[in-house]
Amino acid sequence: MLHTVAPDLDSLISADVLALGFTKSGDNPVEFIGNSRLIAALEKYFEISLIDEVTFFQPSGKAGELFEIPVLHDGAQVDRLYLVGAGDGSLPALRTAGAALGKKVRGKAIELISLLAESRAEIRAHGVSILLGAYSWNLKTGKPTELATIAIATKDSASVTEAGVIARALYTARDLIHTPSNIKNPLWMAEEAKKIADEKGLAISVLSGKELAPFGGLRAVGNSSPKPGPRFIELTYIPKGKARSAAALPHVVIVGKGITFDTGGVSLKRPYEFMTAMKSDMAGAAAALATISALPDLQPQVKVTVLMMCAENALSGTAQRPSDVITQYGGTTVEIINTDAEGRLVLADGLAYAVANLDPDYLFDIATLTGSATLGLGRQYAALYSRDNKLAQELVANGESSGERVWQMPLIDDYADSLESDVADLNHAADKGNYSAGSVTAALYLEHFVGDARWVHLDIAGTGRSETDSGENAKGGTGFGVRFFIDWILSLS
Repeated sequence: MLHTVAPDLDSLISADVLALGFTKSGDNPVEFIGNSRLIAALEKYFEISLIDEVTFFQPSGKAGELFEIPVLHDGAQVDRLYLVGAGDGSLPALRTAGAALGKKVRGKAIELISLLAESRAEIRAHGVSILLGAYSWNLKTGKPTELATIAIATKDSASVTEAGVIARALYTARDLIHTPSNIKNPLWMAEEAKKIADEKGLAISVLSGKELAPFGGLRAVGNSSPKPGPRFIELTYIPKGKARSAAALPHVVIVGKGITFDTGGVSLKRPYEFMTAMKSDMAGAAAALATISALPDLQPQVKVTVLMMCAENALSGTAQRPSDVITQYGGTTVEIINTDAEGRLVLADGLAYAVANLDPDYLFDIATLTGSATLGLGRQYAALYSRDNKLAQELVANGESSGERVWQMPLIDDYADSLESDVADLNHAADKGNYSAGSVTAALYLEHFVGDARWVHLDIAGTGRSETDSGENAKGGTGFGVRFFIDWILSLS
């Protein structure tokens, strides 16, 4: 998927295409970034001036701006250079440049070597983004999609390997999200999780049928689709050699919303266009599974448990109804108001289970939960909620460095009365008060189930799916959360 090429002339000229980065700000002259020795060697070898070549195009230097020039030498396979704008040379700019390169080679069976990245952080940011830009998914028959070979010119093979592991995890999440829901159901999700667990040496447990009796939220949502019915999937990563001392390790638990299709249930989504993207409503569970799939290769000294709360919110004779009262895991009774607010019901079961059984040091949930989060933050930031402001700020910084940005939102206690019910402990859809803060009240609902845990809620309704083929993202599932979690878990080691 991503490999290392020695930073020497002989290795570079055996590729099909080389990518070189340049910067330009205002009236300042063009400057090339990266290994100056290699760049000078290439200019001499091909008898060109790269400054003259790129200046011909009157570049702006904007990150991702890309020019293609032909080169020729009897002893070289290389016949093209991609000259790509690297903006200010920052990590976000290198990601943008990487995504542009990935899109340029998407679906082409060629080898691209990039000379833009040198440090570990640059290699991870740039290398992952090239692969994200090159990503595609389809079920077309006939000729298979060709794949480009991507390499980074560096001696730091460890950083390239790490970037490849992260990119592979993101591909896993995207593949899961893109799979259509006539194939993807809770049983299919469990089977995919089992394949990953077997391959990576992860512990896995899957509950279904009568075993789900305590999980009132998962059953209320998932029993609307009786075949195959909902699944509770638990996976655990423990570092090599630490099985006996795992209790001494930091324990991170991630609960992912896994609604494999969301019709809205009896509270049917309208108009129907709102429903067409709902195969991606399991993006939280996909990100959680993809995250834990990468950990055996990266070996952070942290114990991680993933809980995938998988159900299909269908419309049928067994679907829950507005005015029903259910019992969440742990005994809290809940009045159902809107069956299209199903995600918080399955997450609440997972959070309550984690608190009762797993003793987490850190408890996360991740979900495409509310359209309100998208209205507030658009598609560039996920909404983050936590009472632990110090942890929240650490995670905001982690989001900036990982490329998956989050914004801390307020848990407004004045809105708590919107969850009161006349017939149960809570109503789940903030039916009272008319506060018009759907993402906030959904977070307040989930907070009822986290006890004293250091809890963080990520609402990725905006960031979990891209409506356009733009930047790092092909249209569809983004895999948001994978880089965020992996980087933060590695920081705990």
